[in-house]
Amino acid sequence: MVTRSIAGPAIRVRGLEKAYGGLHVLRGVDFDVARGNVFALLGSNGAGKTTTVRILATLLKADAGTADVHGFDVATQSADVRESISLTGQFAAVDEILSGRENLVLVARLRHLKDPGAIADDLLRRFSLTDAGTRKVATYSGGMRRRLDIAMSLIGNPSVIFLDEPTAGLDPEARIEVWDAVKQCAGRGTTVLLTTQYLEEAEQLADRIAILHQGRIIVDGTLAELKQLFPPATVEYVEKQPTLEEIFLAVIGRGDRRDATSTNSHGGRG
Repeated sequence: MVTRSIAGPAIRVRGLEKAYGGLHVLRGVDFDVARGNVFALLGSNGAGKTTTVRILATLLKADAGTADVHGFDVATQSADVRESISLTGQFAAVDEILSGRENLVLVARLRHLKDPGAIADDLLRRFSLTDAGTRKVATYSGGMRRRLDIAMSLIGNPSVIFLDEPTAGLDPEARIEVWDAVKQCAGRGTTVLLTTQYLEEAEQLADRIAILHQGRIIVDGTLAELKQLFPPATVEYVEKQPTLEEIFLAVIGRGDRRDATSTNSHGGRG
């Protein structure tokens, strides 16, 4: 892994643009991710979340703009970027024929690390997979596979981890298991950029949240800062705070529709 001491953010994005044919997916994206933080990139399908991650992971070239990851430019220092990061896509990249431990040992050997068995055992313990370590991954639940996938991404101690919709398709219990794994990563000082469609996921995990809509970042802040976008809380019997879902719908211009639906659904009450 490339080590570099940087004073600035772990990820810096300025004016990022990308188009496919005549379709503009990114229209000038700007954001920073502080080192050791969990940053959630929140948006609907087609908002440009995966495209942004692919550019930052050097898998795709931007049409315009700049991006630095761990102090390295993604366009001119792509090899250094790749040595500093790990990417977990929307589907668990694990070998079902091998056991969980064998998957971890294989990746450690591919990275030419010393004592891959000890590395595997440590990660199995950290992600509560020790008892299942000798079982074939084909027998794992969805949450276990995802946890193993994240564990594999930590081999070599990358400075930055990209998690592209890590809980897509998982049941609620499995999602909580993955959330715990993400919190472990952040707790050890790893920078995590997380893309998600699940509002609760961003609310649970992120130090900072950016909402990507129609190729642009339209809101970027902490959960507390996003809540301040709403009018002061109204007090009836208890103080009502806006949920992240209400904030998301409001900033992308769908708040009025939601309010109308809510009014209609309560219109018959007396």
